[in-house]
Amino acid sequence: MPSPSPALIARFADIVGSAHAITDPADMAAYLVEHRDLYQGRTPLVLRPGSTDEVAAILKLAGETGAAIVPQGGNTGLVGGQIAQGGEVIVSLSRMNRVRSVDPDDDTITVEAGTVLDQVHKAAEAVDRLFPLSLGSEGSCQIGGNLSTNAGGTAVLAYGNARDLVLGLEVVLADGRVWEGLRSLRKDNTGYHLKDLFIGAEGTLGIITAAVLKLFPRPREVATAFVAVDDPATALKVFSLARGMAGAQLTACELMPRAGLEMVLKHAAGARDPIAAPHPWYVLVELASPLEGSGVSGVLQAILEDGFEQGIVRDAAVAESIAQAQDFWQLRLLMSEVQRAEGGSIKNDVSVPVARSAELIARGIDAVLKIVPGCRPIPFGHLGDGNIHFNFSQPVDGERDAFLEQWDAVTGAINEVVADLGGSISAEHGIGIMKQHLMGTIKSPVELDMMKALKKAFDPKGVLNPGKVV
Repeated sequence: MPSPSPALIARFADIVGSAHAITDPADMAAYLVEHRDLYQGRTPLVLRPGSTDEVAAILKLAGETGAAIVPQGGNTGLVGGQIAQGGEVIVSLSRMNRVRSVDPDDDTITVEAGTVLDQVHKAAEAVDRLFPLSLGSEGSCQIGGNLSTNAGGTAVLAYGNARDLVLGLEVVLADGRVWEGLRSLRKDNTGYHLKDLFIGAEGTLGIITAAVLKLFPRPREVATAFVAVDDPATALKVFSLARGMAGAQLTACELMPRAGLEMVLKHAAGARDPIAAPHPWYVLVELASPLEGSGVSGVLQAILEDGFEQGIVRDAAVAESIAQAQDFWQLRLLMSEVQRAEGGSIKNDVSVPVARSAELIARGIDAVLKIVPGCRPIPFGHLGDGNIHFNFSQPVDGERDAFLEQWDAVTGAINEVVADLGGSISAEHGIGIMKQHLMGTIKSPVELDMMKALKKAFDPKGVLNPGKVV
């Protein structure tokens, strides 16, 4: 699509006011790059609306003139879905950051799309509740982006993806109309569940401006263990044991390889190895209960004892304080970030049925080492829901750019294994720019026809986030 003319830029700017219409290249720079430095954006204008009415006016004008729009939250996306590559107008929701209401009796919180995830956590904690969506970027990512990508995170095992945490939405459609769907009903069987169309759509069907989110009782007791195991297959046995003994009290089960842990210990200030002797793999297990005196520590101890007796647990460190549990979690949460310090990193966000996770890792490593001998596999992540962040760091003596040139070959090899195991090439990061070209290979013609029909119905002029998803 052609970039908007100076006259049209002025009309857009009038909607939000000159103070919130950015045209200076230096001021726009932060909106044009993303975390991995894979994509460089290009735009003549960044708009920062302060209300739903302003978003509606922007999209009404865009619909009338055919100007393309890219919605953007905290700009923490990992597949380029928030990047304007073709001169589109960026609409940043960061000023729309109000917590509109909190209702602890109804266990709901209503927030605007630009609210930073950590602020939602704090607003929930202020009324003794929990909002469970938890991500490494929670200090900067925004709810609108979380919902537009159906974010996952470390609490999916117990609480589900972002989609499972939403009761209602307010959405501005491509023609500027506003869908007032901010309902807090737990049951509503009156036709199509429209909110689910916009969650995970990456801003291609409408712009989410507010949401009603579910709250939960805050955990009163938490027990966390850093568990050493021989391999991913054994890690799955530990997960199965923990799930069988703890049931719904099992809130997290995260897999980490020794190679990834060593990177964290090397590059993260203050990081310490929880277990004296090195082991090839680790599982971070956490149990929680909203009841004081629930005995989750005893349950965790019983799980570890059974694991030792069965020979599937080699060693374990149990957190003796909240601070120590946080230290365990930091080792897991920093595992992606520290790979930057090791040079080039080729990343995959994939999922398979939980029981096939070990097979995915074994076959994936074997396939990629044939393509790039000497590269360092760092598969880690959400073992409890089958979502593995299957990353590869460049060989120790390798050259970064030469390694990154193998991106398509490496991801293609992983995707072949994923497809054979009945998995998904995008578990929680989305499609964006990075994976859009693969949609024809992973979706059936019927699926693609349905998706394109939805896009045409909701955005007939194609002004919303063009080139993403479909």
